Amino acid sequence: MHYHPVTLTFFCYALACAVILYTDKFALPARERRKHRPPFSRRRAAVDILSRLPIIALVFAGFFSISWRPLYASAGTMSFFVIFTGISRAKFKFIREPLVFSDIALVADVFKYKSIFYANSLNIVFWIVAFLYVFGVSGLYMYFEPNILPESHTFGWIIAAILVADLPWVLLFYGPVNRPVADFVQHLVGVPNVKVSTIRFGTFASVIFHFILWLGRRREKIIAELSERFFAAVQDLIGHDADNKAPLVVVWQSESFIDMRHCGVDSVKLPNIDRLQKLAIQWGRLATVFEGGYTLRTEFAVLSGLVPDDLHIDASYPYLRASHYTDVVWPTKLKNAGWSTHFMHPYDRTFFLRHKAMPQLGFEKMTMLDEFDHDPVRDGPYVSDTALTRKVIAAVESQTDEKGNFLFVASMANHGPWEPNRVEGVDDPIAIYLEILQQSDKALGELVDHLNKLDRPVWLVFYGDHAPLLKSFADPFPDPRTDYFIVPLAAARKPQNAPSFPRNEEPWKLLEAMLKHANLQKDDLR
Repeated sequence: MHYHPVTLTFFCYALACAVILYTDKFALPARERRKHRPPFSRRRAAVDILSRLPIIALVFAGFFSISWRPLYASAGTMSFFVIFTGISRAKFKFIREPLVFSDIALVADVFKYKSIFYANSLNIVFWIVAFLYVFGVSGLYMYFEPNILPESHTFGWIIAAILVADLPWVLLFYGPVNRPVADFVQHLVGVPNVKVSTIRFGTFASVIFHFILWLGRRREKIIAELSERFFAAVQDLIGHDADNKAPLVVVWQSESFIDMRHCGVDSVKLPNIDRLQKLAIQWGRLATVFEGGYTLRTEFAVLSGLVPDDLHIDASYPYLRASHYTDVVWPTKLKNAGWSTHFMHPYDRTFFLRHKAMPQLGFEKMTMLDEFDHDPVRDGPYVSDTALTRKVIAAVESQTDEKGNFLFVASMANHGPWEPNRVEGVDDPIAIYLEILQQSDKALGELVDHLNKLDRPVWLVFYGDHAPLLKSFADPFPDPRTDYFIVPLAAARKPQNAPSFPRNEEPWKLLEAMLKHANLQKDDLR
């Protein structure tokens, strides 16, 4: 076969294409493919297939350029795409979303924080198997398959192959090339939808196309449009009566919190959640930005007031481009209005790039895990809500009432996995989750008691970011909506603050709703 190198190379590329086009469909279950597949069109089907061929060719060229062995290049390319398809299917099975381009930015975090990603299987056995497969199979091909590198001008051919394989990827980062390519991909993909794109183009091509859109997206126009909507929406918000003490706003994002009594679990006791309902000026069920994970999506929606669909390709991981949204998010507006802004989260400050994103989103101060006295062996994997509440109370006590204070708290206590030893004497994941819920409820009561004694207007916004990934209970949850409460406390409470009927709400409207209830004015808004 190797006496006809050109024919063999084209045959191996064609074989790789055939296998990849066949296996790409397994990235999603058949049910999901039927649900999200766009209306059939012969022209679209042909375009979708043709659009994937250059991506396959570039990966094939990459394997070929380091080996000059067509059979190896074909096997390597097939393995590469099949691995991406398998990862996408595994991710979908776990959190019902296929692989997206922004997941690549989380690869290091997955290995660094295996427990929080439920990836404990990525252990030494995983690395041994992966090493043996990649280098063992590659070694066998290098030994048994002859290369087809021409004997004349050998160095020139090697350089040419490397340029063919790598230069197109490099040029994607070059503006004059990226912009027209991004425009073409935008026309091809349409409105970004990861499930639809995975069905149409397969996992890896979908990842590449969405990445190209992310690179080439002209955010200035988007931000200008969002800014215009933002100012129209807030009109009479932000500020306070100069004759009175400035308000304190505490937003508590409770990780994986959902009132399990909605799901028929009557054994759990949450007296302080019941108390919030009675104190709340607005409460109800909160729509989920993403079910079972990706806290940052809900977090950003609340902090920004922006609808995820308006973020276009940034919606999957908004903190990658946080600086573009600096001027339109609530913390920046509050800071510009003279408020102090503080973000508190008892976890590693680099996780989800919060150490870079939060200052860009307008937070003057950050309190992260390194400022907590937390020993995982002694205290469990996460800082408890009791310890977090004490830190919040200390932060509140250190503030003055001369200007508004905005404190955003993102808890960790309820996060999975709910494994033995998290709660003494309890092994069942559901029972562990319920017990931690009750511990968090108790801590919430301590926070409310303290805030209610302050001599200033206080507003508490409490919500769950998403339903837990508690697969032993439900997969998926019958109703993934979480709970939220907007509660006036201390001097903010008025006799007319009677309990209200439940109201469904979206995360991006929470702070706007709170500010309207607080009757804060826009006089200080810049």
